Amino acid sequence: MTEAYIVATARSPIGRARKGSLVDVRPDDLAARMVGAALEKLPALDPARIDDLLLGCGQPAGEQGFNLARIVAVLLGWDAVPGATVNRYCSSSLQTTRMAFHAIKAGEGDVFVSAGVESVSRYGAGASDLPDAVNPAFAPSIARTAAGSAAGASAWTDPRADGALPDPYIAMGQTAENVAQLRGVTREEQDEFAARSQQRAEAAIASGFWARDIMPVTLADGTVVATDDGPRAGVTVAGLAGLDPVFRPDGTVTAGNCCPLNDGAAAVVVVSDRVVDELGLEPLARIVSTGVSGLSPEVMGLGPVEASRRALALAGLSVDDMDLVEINEAFAAQVIPSARELGVDPGRLNVHGGAIAVGHPFGMTGARITSTLINGLAATGGRYGLETMCVGGGQGMAMVLERV
Repeated sequence: MTEAYIVATARSPIGRARKGSLVDVRPDDLAARMVGAALEKLPALDPARIDDLLLGCGQPAGEQGFNLARIVAVLLGWDAVPGATVNRYCSSSLQTTRMAFHAIKAGEGDVFVSAGVESVSRYGAGASDLPDAVNPAFAPSIARTAAGSAAGASAWTDPRADGALPDPYIAMGQTAENVAQLRGVTREEQDEFAARSQQRAEAAIASGFWARDIMPVTLADGTVVATDDGPRAGVTVAGLAGLDPVFRPDGTVTAGNCCPLNDGAAAVVVVSDRVVDELGLEPLARIVSTGVSGLSPEVMGLGPVEASRRALALAGLSVDDMDLVEINEAFAAQVIPSARELGVDPGRLNVHGGAIAVGHPFGMTGARITSTLINGLAATGGRYGLETMCVGGGQGMAMVLERV
């Protein structure tokens, strides 16, 4: 059967939303730069051979609205390249890689670009409300959630137990608090995990790892942005312990143990083994399998568990076969129990730091983690890697890669 290989990646630095290094860069321009940068690494590959440009975006509106993928293709001068914009929220650009993988396996193409972008800074007047963004149609459900939060941190129970419906638009921070209660994750554990993420990111910067992962962006004034805004030197558990809870007065989730709001873009080029052989390309990794799953939106943070199990089962591998595991750090409260239930060795998990440190631009993150995982496997000499994440609305997604 035809195999699908990742042959190039490119990802921008990650900026802090509304106050960081990329606030003045349009999302379509940023995405086009990263797609172009990935293709520049493959001089033997004519862009005219691209079967489809698939782009993920978690909040497709405003400057990142309409069919952004097609806009990116046109900006690059690739009028003959079609494009489709995909929304699976936090895993949008992992979904586009999955679509490329499936198309190649089905024999419906040989060359695909999987990209992702998110610019919270430029989303619009409601950007500051993005973590709690809701569909007005669910206002009564949101009111129920808010009332429950105000009542305090009583143990979370499945809302269907009393005949109520789960809330697909519950604020992500509330889901993290629910998971912390359901799985008994303490504030101290969350702060310890967050501090470790920052410390690992700091070590990765010092070793030059992130310089290998990041494609610098030149701003209009000539300034070159080559590093993520997020990582902070000297973060300690004691320092994090002084932060107040954000989502519930007596909660455990703080600004220090969850990801920030961000801007960024990334791209991955996926081709068939036929193209690898024809053009003499050097593949970075083989896509082995993918998996998706659903669960109650109000505990969406546990999504990586079932999705990873499905991807591993399809690959015929176990979590012990994974040399590195990347679980997107939306919240320490959900990564900790997800990793425990999967049996992930902490020494193999997010070894260069994760989204708590480097950031989580929703539509970008899937492709960003793919790049980080591939570079991590190359740096450590590992063979297999697992990428997984929770997804707003109550889903999980995962992919198994083999370094080649």
